[in-house]
Amino acid sequence: MDKEQRIKVKNIPTDVKIEKPSAAQSDRFNPRNRIYVRAVTGLHQLLRQRIGLVGMLAFMLLPWVNYNGQQAVLFDLMNQHFTIFGLTFLPQDLTILAFIFMIAAFALFLVTTFYGRVWCGYTCPQTVWTFIFIWFEEKIEGTANQRKKLDQRPMDFDKFWRKTAKHGSWLLFSLYTAITFVGYFTPIRELLPDFFTFSAGGYAVLSIAVFTLCTYGNAGWMREIMCLHICPYSRFQSAMFDKDTFTVSYDAKRGEKRGPRGRKQDPKELGLGDCIDCNLCVQVCPTGIDIRNGLQYECINCGACIDACDGVMDKMNYPRGLISYTTERNLEASAEKTKPVRGKLIGYSVILFILIGALAANIMMRVPMDLDIIRDRNQLYRVNMEGLVENTYTLKILNKAQQEQRFRVEVQGLEHYQVIGEQEFTVQPGRSHNAPLSVIIDPYDLHKPMTEFEFVLYPVDSPDTQLKQSSNFFKGR
Repeated sequence: MDKEQRIKVKNIPTDVKIEKPSAAQSDRFNPRNRIYVRAVTGLHQLLRQRIGLVGMLAFMLLPWVNYNGQQAVLFDLMNQHFTIFGLTFLPQDLTILAFIFMIAAFALFLVTTFYGRVWCGYTCPQTVWTFIFIWFEEKIEGTANQRKKLDQRPMDFDKFWRKTAKHGSWLLFSLYTAITFVGYFTPIRELLPDFFTFSAGGYAVLSIAVFTLCTYGNAGWMREIMCLHICPYSRFQSAMFDKDTFTVSYDAKRGEKRGPRGRKQDPKELGLGDCIDCNLCVQVCPTGIDIRNGLQYECINCGACIDACDGVMDKMNYPRGLISYTTERNLEASAEKTKPVRGKLIGYSVILFILIGALAANIMMRVPMDLDIIRDRNQLYRVNMEGLVENTYTLKILNKAQQEQRFRVEVQGLEHYQVIGEQEFTVQPGRSHNAPLSVIIDPYDLHKPMTEFEFVLYPVDSPDTQLKQSSNFFKGR
């Protein structure tokens, strides 16, 4: 067996004998070996389904929500205009996007340190879509054993129509997913009729086609291959684990030695542990691992094996928890208890709250306009026929609001000046306006070769909301 394919064993006492994994389990990384995931019910699967349903509904319905007469969430890449519930963001607001990404990263670190890879098991789109595609399989082809037998038998009419119906449903759901996704970047109320009437633009059609194929391939065919071989998170998430991290784990001291027995037989008399070696925990695992072999990076903490094992324990009248969310420290049965609050968690929490505060402050202090000043590049100043010094500027005003605004520009920091050019103008939402202005001053009123002053921009309807931008007036020698 290749070194990279060896199963990582952790939390197994040295005095407990563990059976070696079967050849099928050892070769589970082979992409050609398909995993037939068995259906299971239980608390964790109900929680996963509810969380997935909420996330799915949010993804599918959000592009259709209107706010102030416009699509509430729209990332218009072509025009570099991003709208989120009344807030308009432009490339100049890159700091807000950076804060959002940092908050998401540290929130993921915090959750992983405390409760393992629950993101992967409960909210990751790859997991959510994979289970949706498995649901289509179950409805059309039957249970895991029925699906396996169907794949092994030669092609006939029953197999043909079931396979056609399954892949057709996958493609239709992938298409709807792709249209919804592209609808975040193109107005979806225009995109949907244009796509089905063949009037959509080339970029939109290409994006929908590519995303449809990617969704169909990832959730329908690759599935656990994405988690095992492609996703980088599984490779570095162990760096955030410690002995107090809650992960899906098997209690080897209680479960070993494994073996079948009757429901009324006492396992202690047979020299057996509580594990009856039914392999249900393997059959329900979406990544095909055996959790009894210890903590493995392939485990996505979905809790399917917990629900399967708890069901078996109930039938055998054994206490639940042979497989559970627990910590390495608890499995060691040491006198030292798990520390739910520790330095690493406190550190992540402090950084997370600081970032959230910085993001909130950035949004609250954000003004719905932007001002950029461009000086005349041909000459710093000129003296007109009357002997007055003139400096020319181009003011670029950006309207970040979602409604039309009328702005006014004034000058502060200069005395006895004149302004040539429009000082009031109307700017459409999300658009910019270039306003050329000339400032003229008598040279006797200037005491330095260069005087600093400010342009003040404010909406006419809201003069208290001001944006100031510094510039310089050159007198010359």
